[in-house]
Amino acid sequence: MNSDISTLELILDASPSEQMVFLVLLILSVISWVIIIQRRMVLAAARKGVYSFEQRFWSGMDLSQLYKEGTQMQQDNLQIVGIENIFRAGFKEFMRLRQQASVDKEAIMEGAQRAMRVAYSREEEKLERHLPILATIGSVSPYIGLFGTVIGIMNAFLGLASQSQATLQVVAPGIAAALIATALGLFTAIPAVVAYNRYSATLDNVTSSYVTFSDEFSSILHRQIHSS
Repeated sequence: MNSDISTLELILDASPSEQMVFLVLLILSVISWVIIIQRRMVLAAARKGVYSFEQRFWSGMDLSQLYKEGTQMQQDNLQIVGIENIFRAGFKEFMRLRQQASVDKEAIMEGAQRAMRVAYSREEEKLERHLPILATIGSVSPYIGLFGTVIGIMNAFLGLASQSQATLQVVAPGIAAALIATALGLFTAIPAVVAYNRYSATLDNVTSSYVTFSDEFSSILHRQIHSS
């Protein structure tokens, strides 16, 4: 408890420039944790969506029925994420072009594949949202903390000019307050870097599943249109 009080006193007694560094790092830490929690929920929902939809898709269900189920979910205000949006975009464009007698088979396939690419780009953008901010926080926070430490040490040594005798008791509080900035910088950066690396790996796995499904679905549509 005494250590906590001492640390708080060091922060309150620090110079305005050091306190500004502490405040910036605190704000960055809060932003980082908000993004970490929010991205965890989004990526977890995307992974669950891939598993759930692929089970339904490969169960042998009619594609039209699968599309209607998604439409019903939208009408019930249920969120459709990721891979199902890619399926719906491709299947909708495929059926729309197929009903036009003037459109040849290759144009139908190109249209469906283009619709899936657009849907894929949108889903990828949703998954990547705010991750660059997390990476930036993880990379700059240690430098901000180091900046605060440098300022604190400079102030501590400059304060010695007004002292007739330099002792450890005089310089130690200033150096201790300066080192708090480095600690806060690391406290902010480490979770951000760990989360960014983990989420980037998860993102690669999910988007890889999207690409694989798009190719497989394109093959199914190709066989379907050339067998009719």
